[in-house]
Formats: sequence, structure tokens, C-alpha cells
Amino acid sequence: MDGLVTNIALIAGVGGGGVSRHTLILTGVAGLVAGAISMGLGEFTSVRTQNDQVAAELAKELRELQLNPEGEADELVAMWTARGLPVPLARQVADVLKAHPEQALRVHAQEELGVVPDELPSPWTAAVSSFVCFAIGAVVPLLTYLLGFDSLLAALVVGGAGLFVAGAVIARFTARPWWRSGLWQLLLGAAAAGATYLIGTLIGVGVS
Repeated sequence: MDGLVTNIALIAGVGGGGVSRHTLILTGVAGLVAGAISMGLGEFTSVRTQNDQVAAELAKELRELQLNPEGEADELVAMWTARGLPVPLARQVADVLKAHPEQALRVHAQEELGVVPDELPSPWTAAVSSFVCFAIGAVVPLLTYLLGFDSLLAALVVGGAGLFVAGAVIARFTARPWWRSGLWQLLLGAAAAGATYLIGTLIGVGVS
């Protein structure tokens, strides 16, 4: 979706300025590469930072388990009983975990941090997937120009169709009707393209 919206808006903007087909393709490809790299690096940094934060919290939690096992067990009992677990059962489970530090750390991580220590996301997987997905989306509005056509309207129609399809696919993971999700994404992309087209037209007229 990011690649689609970004390059549709970029192409609309430079196309509105009246540039040549070659310049428009160059701009679109540059936007694709720059955007994909930016998305990949940003996702890598974000996930790695998140993992580093989790690792720091886990190290802190492990120290607390070693220094104050009774207090940590009491925390688990309090959380479980607040959810409706009987106090004797909660206490029994917490006491058993005290004898197994690794499992205790895993449980504390899930209960307090909401993470599973050995199932943290991979920064490389996140980076590569973001790079590829952005590039795929960004190439869609360029297809007509790459195939030899010289029509901004055709490029925008193809890009709009891509937005609608992407929105419809997203609807499979929500309760929203597919056509409504598709139209919503199409409207968002159209708003972005309309704004950049207006800017491109104004700048193009001013330059000429």
C-alpha cells in the first residue's frame, strides 16, 4: 500500500508538471528504489530496536527473579487471581516456577511484557519483506509507461485499480466488506494523487 500510494502520488505530481515520459519513468523508478530502501532500513531499525528493548527488559526481569524470587512469585499470583484463578492454584503454579528460572522468565515475559522470548521477530525478515512489498506496489503505476504508453491517465487508472485490489485483499483480515475497503483505499490514493497533481501543475505552469 505504501509503494502504491507513494508512486501514484509521485507520478501524478511530476506528470502534472508536464515532464517527458523518460523523465517520468526515471522519477518513478527513483521513487521506487529510494522508498523501498527507506522502508527496509526503517523496518530493520525498528524491529532491532524493539528486540533490544525486550532483551534489556528480560535481563532486568532475570535479575529480579534471582534477587527476589518470592516477590516475583507474588506478582504472578496477583495477576492470575485478578483474572479469576483460585488463589491456592495460582500460588502452587508460582511456587513451582520458582524452581525453574528459565520457565519463570518465559512466563513473566508473557504476562508482564506480552512477548515470547524465543519468538521475537527477525529484523532481516522484516526489512526484506518491507523492501519487496514496497517495490511491488510502487511498480504498478509505472507499468503503462514501462510498456510504452505515454498517458498519465492510464497510469493513474492502473494505479487506482491496484489500490482497490489491495484494499479488497486487506478486507479478508477484517470484518469490513471488500468493496468498501477497496473504495476507501482508492479514495485515499486519489486524494494524495490529486494534491500532488495540483502542485505539479502549479509548479509546471510557473516554471514555463
